[in-house]
Amino acid sequence: MNWFNALIADFQAHLTTYLGIPLLAALIGYVTKLLALEMMYRPVEFRGIPPYLGWQGVVPRKAEKMAGAAADLLIGRLITIEEIVSKLDPVRMIQELEQPLQRASEDLICEVGERFMPTVWMRLPDFARKSVVKRLQKEIPQLSADLWKDVLQDPSRYFDAKHLLVSNMVKDKVLLNEIFRSIGHKEFIFFRNAGFWFGLILGFVQLACWLLWHKAWLIPAFGGLVGLISDWLALQMLFRPLSPVKFMGLTFQGKFIARQNEVAVDYATLIAKQLLTPANMVEHLMSGPFAEQLVDLLHRHVSQATDEQLGVARPLVLYAIGSARYQEMRQLIVQRIIELIPEASKHVEAYAMDALDINDTIVRKMKLLTPVEFEGMLRPAFKEDEKTLVLCGAILGFIVGELQVQLML
Repeated sequence: MNWFNALIADFQAHLTTYLGIPLLAALIGYVTKLLALEMMYRPVEFRGIPPYLGWQGVVPRKAEKMAGAAADLLIGRLITIEEIVSKLDPVRMIQELEQPLQRASEDLICEVGERFMPTVWMRLPDFARKSVVKRLQKEIPQLSADLWKDVLQDPSRYFDAKHLLVSNMVKDKVLLNEIFRSIGHKEFIFFRNAGFWFGLILGFVQLACWLLWHKAWLIPAFGGLVGLISDWLALQMLFRPLSPVKFMGLTFQGKFIARQNEVAVDYATLIAKQLLTPANMVEHLMSGPFAEQLVDLLHRHVSQATDEQLGVARPLVLYAIGSARYQEMRQLIVQRIIELIPEASKHVEAYAMDALDINDTIVRKMKLLTPVEFEGMLRPAFKEDEKTLVLCGAILGFIVGELQVQLML
């Protein structure tokens, strides 16, 4: 038992130093997790010497891929553009838009008259000009209804919801970070704290090995091991097992997977308030990849409405101002309508938010996702550079362990 007595004596002689071994291991486990989490999100922009000597957060660096994965899940699996558009009542929308459209149409008619038929328009009596304005204002609801009817027939031709989501998230990397942080904030706390406890446990193993062999390489080796194993174990516990598993009366399931219903609420709130808003939808409609199709649709309806309103007087108008100016007039009307849409849409924003009910729709459908589908919401944030993050944890642990050796010897 001499060796055992010698071991006890050694432990007592260096009590403070030796007790610091598991505590330092716990600190290494905690710090490496904290570092791994920060490396996922920070810095938002690349810092260092491009292209390889430096770092950019995993999520902002892979912004397009991350945003694409989130959009793929959201659009199609949780909600479709057809479903979004179908919730809007054309009649109610036109009622909400009636006043701003009436005011804008009066200005537009006066502008058209003064610009393209100044002599005739100025010679008209005031009551006659007002009569023209009122007549055309009566036709606006029908024009709006016909326009909306065409959009409803094939909404995906005019609106690319996935492009809206991806472009906004890529443009605003801080928002993209916020989305991933929001849906996984509790998991990140667990991930960080698990590093401490895993490190503490491994630290006691490290202490035992040191007491038995007193090899200098053991401390940095265990430091690296603590960073490596604790990172890997914590990640596994976030997502595995996917389905609940019973063992000795206890139920085990991945921490993130078990919070599906709670995550659904946080995620839906963020998407509804930050991304799929009526204002963003209107902006995308006017400047997105399918904006030209909308302009063509407006041209078609404006041309038809203009010809119908002129009726038998159309040949006379064409003769008076010429076909080129007539086409220019139509173009002006279309342009003014396009300029009007963003401002007019503010009048239906409250109704649209209530009617679309995107928040509740996403929550309801997210609760129906399979564990594999639900895992895909957060897993990409870890999976993209998981090996790099774990390796960085191991390197940091090794360095801290080496510093500890220098203090002990």
